[in-house]
Amino acid sequence: MKIKKDELKDHIVKAYSLLKECRLCPRNCGVNRLKEQKGICMVGKKPIVSSYGLHFGEERVLVDFKGSGTVFFGGCPLRCVYCQNYSISQLLTGKEVSNPQLAKIFLSIQRQGALNLNLVTPTHVVPMILEALYLIYDDFHLPVVYNTGGYDALDTLLLLDGIIDIYMPDVKYGDNKKAFKYSLCPDYFDVAKIAIKEMHRQVGDLVVENGIARKGLLIRHLVLPNGLADSIKVLNFIKDEVSTSAHVNIMDQYHPAYKAKEYPELSRNVTLSEFEEVVMYAQEIGLPRVN
Repeated sequence: MKIKKDELKDHIVKAYSLLKECRLCPRNCGVNRLKEQKGICMVGKKPIVSSYGLHFGEERVLVDFKGSGTVFFGGCPLRCVYCQNYSISQLLTGKEVSNPQLAKIFLSIQRQGALNLNLVTPTHVVPMILEALYLIYDDFHLPVVYNTGGYDALDTLLLLDGIIDIYMPDVKYGDNKKAFKYSLCPDYFDVAKIAIKEMHRQVGDLVVENGIARKGLLIRHLVLPNGLADSIKVLNFIKDEVSTSAHVNIMDQYHPAYKAKEYPELSRNVTLSEFEEVVMYAQEIGLPRVN
């Protein structure tokens, strides 16, 4: 973390003020989460931790041979009908923890030898994360990864400046109508574009040293069947509005999970040709790829 401890304390106060009429994420639910009122994310004033520990299924630049220290948070601002982690994001599998307990989890990950602290779906629990980091400010030294669905409010991201080392957002759609149909987000692409540009302003392009990501922006994009993610629009946005050197992980692991079978257009895996078309386009426009 680059931020000083006193500054971090100020950020915590501001972050908690966003919970009173919750506007931590762009949903702006307006509920008082400090009084355990719950909005779209279904989480109150305590974070839900589903699991934590060394994870080797992330991008190679985050894992190497040590592993990424992931913390999976329950709840989510998105409502993706095909969510592959729906038991965590939608069904809230996990346990509520206090901020001191969360701080101990972070230290446990550090003791396990992880390359980084990987916060998975952290958007709706940012104040709690900040307080946990404050509690261990002098003892915690891992790079912090913000692993998000890309639907992040600018005001919340500004409170993370100097704290997050690696932003790893998804850009799920290049079309708001499809985002509304499949993730219940009518403004997803508009919001994601602002968020991604702010993330890049804070940390810049991805810096990789000896095969390990140290700092920067690493964008993920999941190819959906039948072109439903509008992948070409997503890649053009990244190249034209973020950076011609922005690193992108184009992913092919879509499979019809959760409620996807209710949507015929989502009820099959991505074909090799669909995936290769997106990869080839990224190569044509010169975007660096990671996997």
